[in-house]
This record gives sequence, structure tokens and C-alpha cells, in this order.
Amino acid sequence: MEAPLEDVSPVGVEQELRASDEAVGAEQELRASDEAVGVEQELRASDEAVGVEQELRASDEAVGFLSSIEPAELQKCVFPDSLLTASEGGGDLGRFSVTVEFARRVQQPCMLLHAQSHGAIDDESPCGTTVTAYLTSDLEVLEEDYHEYVQLEGHSLDKRCHMVQRDGQMVIDRASTVGEEVTTECVSYPMSVLRGLVTEGSCLLLMRLIALRKKVPEHMTFVSFDRRSHIIHTTFSELGLKQLEVGDEVLEVFGVEKIVDSVEDGPTTWQCYFLDDGHLASRAQVGSPVTMRLLQLPSQIEKGLEKIPLVWEEDIQMCSKFLDRKEELKADHASYLRQHPDIRALISDFLQFLLLRKPDDVFQFAREYFLPFASRRPPEPNLTDPSL
Repeated sequence: MEAPLEDVSPVGVEQELRASDEAVGAEQELRASDEAVGVEQELRASDEAVGVEQELRASDEAVGFLSSIEPAELQKCVFPDSLLTASEGGGDLGRFSVTVEFARRVQQPCMLLHAQSHGAIDDESPCGTTVTAYLTSDLEVLEEDYHEYVQLEGHSLDKRCHMVQRDGQMVIDRASTVGEEVTTECVSYPMSVLRGLVTEGSCLLLMRLIALRKKVPEHMTFVSFDRRSHIIHTTFSELGLKQLEVGDEVLEVFGVEKIVDSVEDGPTTWQCYFLDDGHLASRAQVGSPVTMRLLQLPSQIEKGLEKIPLVWEEDIQMCSKFLDRKEELKADHASYLRQHPDIRALISDFLQFLLLRKPDDVFQFAREYFLPFASRRPPEPNLTDPSL
């Protein structure tokens, strides 16, 4: 869990310098010295700084992998995954699920990935993480929403991150709520420095593709963002094959390791194992007592769900229930609209403004239009699952 931002104030140091004649004399001497200025400039452009900048680039192998993705491979990735989240002792802590499907965003074909992890800490503190990402066929991030929460007794934490490509920039908005204290920040990076970018959402689809190929190129290092929006490295490597018990069977699974660097903290390592068809079999963070594992083979789940198709329109009883429920909902909705006439006025104003502006991105326009209303509603329960 990330700690809230803290301001570090150098007031004490500044006062010491002001109170020290010796320090003041040194400061004046430095300002008057062209040689000192030259040294300062030299330090700013030091080889070490240049080396760090060069390090924070995706490797050629990583960029090459993204550019080599074929549509047929993506087609094989369109399926859901569902795993049980368990404690070290085997206790049920919650569920982890991922769905991938074809979609469109602002009339652009793309992949839509939705991942969700939810559960509870000590059976009483709800926590969860949700990721929704719109990705191109080479896993370039068009837009991504990330939300994590944890609700403890007398204390809550809620973190949200929204990133979107806009005018050649990746714009990142973050908001962190600890109790009643809200911290926000907005940063942006030119897309030219984000070649080979992977995010929380695209990593999940990337590992499916790696699992289907059953091979991880050496030096597979991408650029990514840490929790403070710093550019960092994310590296993938191959763990090879091993035997894993899934349900009543022992199967051979392929392992992929993901190491996520951090500017302020140590690296985080995740190990994931996949079935032959790309389904996720297990997922765990190294050093964490929490693991995610598949309890039943997807083929067995699908087989158990197979039923004779039901044509409810031809069933008199079900058709009657459907029509009754339909009329009940219509009456309930009509009653609500009569009690809240402001709804029609609000929708009418929005549609009129929308048709006057005719924006290309309707979703972004709606988000900006309704954003001021968010401050008028009571705050949502501030609830983060570190497992996603």
C-alpha cells in the first residue's frame, strides 16, 4: 500500500544558512565564480544523468515483440479468466478475473481488457482493484482507468488513476484519498519517449501472448509507470515449464516472471503460470502470502455450463413473467422520472450542448460535462487491493 505524499521542507537548513556568515560568504563566492557555475552546469549534464536517461528506454527486443503481434494471436486471447485468491493457509480471500474482447473506442477498433480483484482483509475489511484498458492491436494504450481501495475500521484508502492519449501526449491524472484528505496530481509525457510502454492493463494481455508463444525473448524490458507516475522499467523473463495441480489433474504449465522497478521502493516480482491455451493457472507476488490459482479447467467449466438452448418466447409461463416484469419496470421508471423532473432538464441540456459542439470523443465530452456534478454528491465509500 502506498503511503500518502509528504512535503519535505528545508526551512531549518535555510535558516542555518542565513544565520551563518560563513555560509553566506560561500554562497556569494559561488555566485560570483564563473568556474563554480560551470561546474554546476557540468554536474547537471553529467554522464551519470545521461546514463539514467538512456536506461529508461524499452529494449529493442521488447519493441520488436509488440510490433510482431498478429491479429490471429489476438483472436486467441479473447476469453475470460477467473482465479481464486487464497491465503498461505488456503483460506478463501476473494476472486481475480480478467476478460478480453474486441471493441471500439471513438470509432477506432481496439481491444478492451477488464480486470478485477476483490476480497477482504481478515474477513472484515473490503478491498479490491479494477483495471479497464483500451489497447491497439500492438498493445499501445489508448486509455486506461485504474482504481484500488481498502476499507479498514476507522480508516479508508482510495486511489484512482486515469491515463489517456491526447494531442501526442500521455496525460495521467491521479487522485488519492486517505480518510478525508484528497491528493491529486496530473503529469504528461510525450508519446515519443514512451516507445515500448506497458501498463497494468496491457501487461495482462501481453503475458497471454507470451504464454501462447511459449517463449520470452532475452532482454525483454519495457517502460512503465510507478505509483508516482515516474517512468520505470518492467522486465519479463521465462520461468520454463513445471507441473501444477489444477482440479483433479496435474498439468504442465509455462511460467513468466515480471519484475517491476520503482524509483523509491525496491522492485516487485510477479510469477505467473499459464496453460497451453493461454489461460492463467496461477499468479503470485514473490514474498506475499497471497496466491491466485485456477481451481477448475476452463473446458470443464464450459462443459458443466452446457445446457439445452431455451427459447423463452415460446414458453407461455416465462413469456408471461417477462411481460409482467417489463410493465413493472416501466411503471417504476416512469414514477421515478415524475418525482425527479430535473432529470429530463439535465439530459435535455446535455444533449443540446452535445449537438452544438459535436465532439469527436463523446465519452470524454460527457466526462468533462458531468465532472462538476461529482463534487455535489456525498463521497463514495473510500475503500486497495495490492494483489492486482
